[in-house]
Amino acid sequence: MVTEIKTAEQFEKDVLGKSGFALVDFWAVWCRPCKMMGPVIEGASELFEGQVSFYKVNVDEVSELASRYEIMSIPNMIMFKDGKPVGSITGYHPIAELKQKIHDIIG
Repeated sequence: MVTEIKTAEQFEKDVLGKSGFALVDFWAVWCRPCKMMGPVIEGASELFEGQVSFYKVNVDEVSELASRYEIMSIPNMIMFKDGKPVGSITGYHPIAELKQKIHDIIG
């Protein structure tokens, strides 16, 4: 399951305030590669259920988070561990590649 982050406060609570791994997908409605990544992220959330929490942040709706994490191109996924960024994945990736990149980060 992928949870949509609507506010910076929700991000602070749900991503930065929790222990464990989280993947945050920074995206936009007008971004074609972002739309292509949507089903891939959903699939990855099922594969990593119980290991990684998955979130989406619309950069147009919560622009302060995009600025805070210096998001210059999308889709851009940042992995967090215990509220700290530990890796990022930029651009479209098929499920096999995304799965490997997540495994590389979480060990």
